[in-house]
Amino acid sequence: MKKVNFTAERVAGFKCDADKQQCIYWDGKTPGLGVRVTAAGTKSYIFETRLHGKTLRITIGDVRTWTIGNAQKQATELKSQTDKGIDPRQQRAEKQAAAEAAKLESVRRAATLASAWAVYIEERRPRWSDLNYRDHLDLSSPGGQAKKRGKGTTEPGPLASLLPLKLAELTADRIGEWMRIESAKRPSRTRLAFNLLRIFAAWCEAKAEYRGLIDAQALSTRIARDTLPKKQSKTDALQREQLAAWFSAVLRISNPVMSTYLIGLLLTGARREELAGLKWGDVDFQWRSLTIRDKVEGHRVIPLTPFLASRLLDLKRVNETPPNVRQLRRLEGRGEHWEPSRWVFFSKTSADGKLAAPNAALHKACTIAGVPPVTLHGMRRSFASLAEWTETPTGVVAQIMGHKPSATAEKHYKVRPLDLLRVWHDKLEAWMLAQANVKLASEASELRLIAPA
Repeated sequence: MKKVNFTAERVAGFKCDADKQQCIYWDGKTPGLGVRVTAAGTKSYIFETRLHGKTLRITIGDVRTWTIGNAQKQATELKSQTDKGIDPRQQRAEKQAAAEAAKLESVRRAATLASAWAVYIEERRPRWSDLNYRDHLDLSSPGGQAKKRGKGTTEPGPLASLLPLKLAELTADRIGEWMRIESAKRPSRTRLAFNLLRIFAAWCEAKAEYRGLIDAQALSTRIARDTLPKKQSKTDALQREQLAAWFSAVLRISNPVMSTYLIGLLLTGARREELAGLKWGDVDFQWRSLTIRDKVEGHRVIPLTPFLASRLLDLKRVNETPPNVRQLRRLEGRGEHWEPSRWVFFSKTSADGKLAAPNAALHKACTIAGVPPVTLHGMRRSFASLAEWTETPTGVVAQIMGHKPSATAEKHYKVRPLDLLRVWHDKLEAWMLAQANVKLASEASELRLIAPA
């Protein structure tokens, strides 16, 4: 098509031939500049030339938004680039990619600890124990919720004040200041929060969307050493001479589930959550064994000692006893039906149906017994320390408690069968009961408790 000098009037009059999908009118003034008119009437400025032996065509823009002068200027710039062997399309793509990268980087740097922490928990949850999952939630809780027990609302977790910050704002100075404030109120929880935060930071470094945002020095162990008080080794445990008073107080707890749970902690050395999570399917009365859900190995099987077995049999009878007629009708009226609990240490008031918050009962029992306060984990320490009185082998104690083997022979060669563990475990329980003046009798092939006078 013949070239003509573009004017506003001429451009407005350009039309597409009736037998064509599009027509192109070329500017006589600017090399490569044209107006493309489609059959639908759409008009656009284009630029066309030859580059590396091939035709190159680029759309400049709609004639309604581009003036002739600007279109000519743009075409001249494109011609200058192609004369130098530069492909304008590639330059445009590179600029667009750079702009998108800058936008993504801006979004990446805007990521807060709260948003990344939520992604982290969701991704890692399948690999965590229930206790570890709850720790992550509790430590980052905003607080302000009604307490399940007692009055008032919950306090924010140690990490709550950091959650609104961007990851890039987690500097060494900011973390140090946070630790100084939090450790003054709750040093143990702050230490745990710091350790979980360090693991989180390592996870961030493995993710492209978070990599390099957190200051590498922000979570160094040096900050923890300089800020946190030195960790004191806990030594709370029952002594041999305290067993009689402690057992007497615990056996008088009106709730048999709570009483048996506390005794079970002492007689098995299990962790609090391991024992609380025990189900009836994990209890084998015939072969006297307990299958404990273990945070180290996944699960472990330990002996079910005679005294503990008698207590669990009592709980089993209570659990399997149906409510009276009036209570059953009340349940039916609410559209519910009764069935025995799957949990050994069941609770009618807790949300998940198993025992919760046994700390107060243990503290009260220690107070009544007149012994120094012992924590739930202190019962685990008590099991390990009292075992030395019976000269129970260290490896046996570790295997029952679920500790990792500490020596090569223990790791690779000694796997004690249940019956061998039972010999020592029964001996240890019998010794504890003797110190506590608690007697055990067998009647009608079932074990029952003869409480001390």
